[in-house]
Amino acid sequence: MSDAEAKRLAHSEYWDDRYAEVGSDRRVHEWFRSFNDLEPVFDRHLFQVRGPETAPKILHLGSGDSTIPQDFWRKGYKDQLCVDFSSVVVETMSKRESETEGINWKQADVREMDLIPSESVDIAFDKGTLDAMIHGSPWDPPDDVLDNTGRYIREVFRVLKSDAFFIYITYRQPHFIKPLLGCGGVDWDIQVDILGGVDGSFDYYGFVLKKLSPPFAASTERETQKLDSG
Repeated sequence: MSDAEAKRLAHSEYWDDRYAEVGSDRRVHEWFRSFNDLEPVFDRHLFQVRGPETAPKILHLGSGDSTIPQDFWRKGYKDQLCVDFSSVVVETMSKRESETEGINWKQADVREMDLIPSESVDIAFDKGTLDAMIHGSPWDPPDDVLDNTGRYIREVFRVLKSDAFFIYITYRQPHFIKPLLGCGGVDWDIQVDILGGVDGSFDYYGFVLKKLSPPFAASTERETQKLDSG
């Protein structure tokens, strides 16, 4: 993909066209691994620590037509909000899952989520959304990348409760991603899991970010790496 094409991924018009072209009866793609591939990560960082009996509020960021919300629902999580800036996919998913109580779809740009109150979300999940805002040199990201990703990460930080966490799945190397996640205005404790390749594919990474309370904002970032056979 050329840099010009990569830039288009950060615009809703691109995704409206793509979802409209595929049609409402088909899915575009399950980006960055399926639920089955990611279940070990979810088990460690979600199911074991915030089981469905705790009724957490889960926010899917740039949810598209992913099956992950339905997979969580089958696990018992019945308070989920899926946001996407494509009006086409939000309409499609709202109709497709109209009888599924406990999952709601709303049109919203993750860089400006005014419809979500501050400190109201227990778990935020991203699989491909931050990556869609990234193009150009990973060593020296363009200004629009820094602006878009910074606005997004600050919004995620804002809507999370003090004891909440953010799960982010990416194929990008941690040393390129960490500066974007650590933009001005946020303080995270970051844990990184290495997800082994599937069918010969390259590794993916599971980031788990937790808000640092002010007294510990200057503490050293913690990292752990766990090899998952996939």
